[in-house]
Amino acid sequence: MGAKRKSPMARGVKLLHDPLRNKGTAFTEAERDVLGLRGLLPPRVTSIATQARRILENFQHKPNDLERYIFLVGLQDRNETLFYRVLVDNITQMMPIVYTPTVGAACLRFGHIWRRPRGLYISINDRGRVREVLEHWPHERVAIIVVTDGERILGLGDLGAYGMGIPIGKLSLYTACAGVPPDQCLPVLLDVGTDNQELLDDPLYTGTLQTRVRGTAYDELVDEFVAEAQRAFPQVLIQFEDFATQHAFDLLHRYRDRFCCFNDDIQGTAAVTLAGLITASRMTEVDLGDQRVVFYGAGAAATGIGDLIVTNMVQEGMAYEEAMNRVWFVDSKGLVVTSREDLPPHKQRYAKDHAFDTDLEAIVRSLQPTALIGVSGQPQTFTEPVVRAMVEWNERPIIFSLSNPTSKSECTAEQAYTWTEGRAIFASGSPFDPVTVGNRTFVPGQSNNAYVFPGIGLGVMAVRARHVTDEMFSAAARALADHATEECIREGCLFPHFMGIRDVSARIATAVAEVAYEQGLARRKRPKDLAAYIKDLMFEPSY
Repeated sequence: MGAKRKSPMARGVKLLHDPLRNKGTAFTEAERDVLGLRGLLPPRVTSIATQARRILENFQHKPNDLERYIFLVGLQDRNETLFYRVLVDNITQMMPIVYTPTVGAACLRFGHIWRRPRGLYISINDRGRVREVLEHWPHERVAIIVVTDGERILGLGDLGAYGMGIPIGKLSLYTACAGVPPDQCLPVLLDVGTDNQELLDDPLYTGTLQTRVRGTAYDELVDEFVAEAQRAFPQVLIQFEDFATQHAFDLLHRYRDRFCCFNDDIQGTAAVTLAGLITASRMTEVDLGDQRVVFYGAGAAATGIGDLIVTNMVQEGMAYEEAMNRVWFVDSKGLVVTSREDLPPHKQRYAKDHAFDTDLEAIVRSLQPTALIGVSGQPQTFTEPVVRAMVEWNERPIIFSLSNPTSKSECTAEQAYTWTEGRAIFASGSPFDPVTVGNRTFVPGQSNNAYVFPGIGLGVMAVRARHVTDEMFSAAARALADHATEECIREGCLFPHFMGIRDVSARIATAVAEVAYEQGLARRKRPKDLAAYIKDLMFEPSY
């Protein structure tokens, strides 16, 4: 890519319309004179704290979460520094708005609430011109790209171009949670059509009006995008997000040893779930290697978690075959066993020589797992008999309902705690309120990828790692588990409080960077104090 022409520093109204540089009423008197802003702003100069107070007042008066999402997106489009200041200082309250579960509702109506473009749309009709499209992006120092084709958005399915809300939301968390500068983040939507007829019939749909392109044409577009992104932004990290299962595995295997990339649904979900399982093992005093795990759901996320659990059991000294025998899967057709002839490769590895069954309660009673993990996208499938069965042989049964958004959760926190008389160790993909059973209140942990992917990205970016390896995700999981305090554990929460997420992300980034140096993958010379160096890189939203 040729050198981009430098545009002169924006002044006046143009500056007020530049979200990266706009400070609104916080421009000082001197700045207003120098930058041609005199008269374009109210006379009173206000601090970022005062601006944030105004934002919070308006935020709290919005009638519902979708309106709060729209309001925050509008702020991000006007003044990114203020947006991130408010988000960082109120992350526990606002993360469910800018990401799960509200982002799911936003994606469903993305064309209806659309205000201003954000990110890059690369359509199937751009084959052969991807380089030109990338040249239109105004920022040269892109460090992280989050890309989706919109085929499997959360648990909502094919949302086509409406899936752009996911890369936008993920990158907002990269900045808020790990301090990745916003101008180094690029959301990308690969628009290859949609098989969702409701969207094709929607007059406000923003994507290409055709059914999904598959096969060679699809592969050529993705190949061209990945190659041109590497040329346009050398050493960029590409995060694949919400691709359908088969594409998710294919793309990861195709690129992971050639470029710096990872799939958050497979590997990020695995890391945060492994962290929860490690912490749960502390609570039950049952070693990780002694856990027996049944997954309800056998897609990319589920088998990715299984792979990382097996990897860590082996790292702790267990034989590979024994570790594989401790992880079981149930898909939409039933238990994954060797007698089935309908299994794709990612399931075949986990097929067991066992009687086939379709009834989850019967499967649970037969296998007697210590942990039941839902990654199915099928709500209310952890029924009362299934959950109560888990208590029959477990003093503290581990029950993770990880499907997003909340409407897709396999069971609620209240159900898990109530049906087990408060004995369950529970985590979910979307947030649930605290639950009181008897005289004890439990704070359910949210097994949210936002605990790990921002720190992983920061660590990779900090040392310019050539690849993202399984060992990096293991290191991230253990760093996160180490951060779960005794106070959290007493509350029944498997993860640290989210208000400290920037410190958690810095520690994860340091652990990931250490692995990069150990594996010879870092392109940046090791600093004397790696942890301090990484903290110094983190963007602080202030004027």
